[in-house]
Amino acid sequence: MSWEAERARFPVLRDHAYLNAGTNGPLARTTIDAVASLHAWEAANGRAGKAYFDEMLERRERVRSLIATQIGVPPRNLALTDSTTRAVHVVVGGLELRPGDEVVTTDSEHFGLLGPLLASDATVEIVPIRELPADAVLEAIAARITPRTRLVAVSAVVWLDGRVIPWAELREQTGVPVLVDGAQSAGAIEVDARGADYYTVSAQKWLCGPDATGALYVRDVESLRPLMLSYPAAESYDLQTGAWEPKAGAARFDTGFSPPSSLAGLEAALSDLPDGRFARARALAERCRRLLLDAGQDVVTEAGQATLVSFRAPGDPLELRIALYERKVLLRDLPGTDLLRASVGWWNDESDLDRLVAGLRA
Repeated sequence: MSWEAERARFPVLRDHAYLNAGTNGPLARTTIDAVASLHAWEAANGRAGKAYFDEMLERRERVRSLIATQIGVPPRNLALTDSTTRAVHVVVGGLELRPGDEVVTTDSEHFGLLGPLLASDATVEIVPIRELPADAVLEAIAARITPRTRLVAVSAVVWLDGRVIPWAELREQTGVPVLVDGAQSAGAIEVDARGADYYTVSAQKWLCGPDATGALYVRDVESLRPLMLSYPAAESYDLQTGAWEPKAGAARFDTGFSPPSSLAGLEAALSDLPDGRFARARALAERCRRLLLDAGQDVVTEAGQATLVSFRAPGDPLELRIALYERKVLLRDLPGTDLLRASVGWWNDESDLDRLVAGLRA
């Protein structure tokens, strides 16, 4: 296998140092072609017909299995959603949290996780971990668990700095159900989500899928009431009586029909992925971290974490991000902080990292 050949899957990498998969992953040529091919067929034949609809349903199940494989869970326990945020709403609504219930989370979560928690009737306990070293996070969160805690909601990988939160140990130690925001983990690092009660996937990030694609793992489907009902979530229904039967397994939590073209693109993105990609991504992220430190940057990401590398550089982060973009170096500034964030994937190579450092020096 040649990593140079694997990198060639992504047209954007011909001219750009693409370090922004924490927002949106790069699109492979096969993904782009799959979307375009289905759109062309739809334009010529219409978005209708039994064969068209049957293929869409079959593709949903193929994609369900492909995503399930990425996080190590059975396909029957995976619901298809359009985002992590939608998946969190499914969990929070399905738990039917009441006044007096507590949800424990941290001050380092994305609003895509925090927002649905705040919209619930539960009391949200926010644990300050932003200034803690990675090895102190578990104890800090566990210390806030009380008999009223119904749910712990944390990221697998913190979007701000790439810290890995030991959610599995937290679940085992406390016995409290855990909702894991997997937006920065699925596709970036090796994941075994089976120990989580609920695990979300944002497929447009590290899985390099089209927009508005994602998933939710539910370990025990009976633990949630299906409230965000959609047509594909129903096994059967009676319009005259209002009765309905949910699909077996987590498909009852499917939040709607994803665009067929997006499913086609995601299926292409998840097919034929290279072995060794997770080890390569972590090695490149550590290389990025060392290069930034050697260049005198204030790196806040600790060694041995995931594939996000955040740092403070002299100057305004937004202006720096724009200046780097003009040099075709793509990364993100993090609003509300003074940080820049590089997302390092298996598709990158050292030339991308060198371009980042050279751009900062310039």
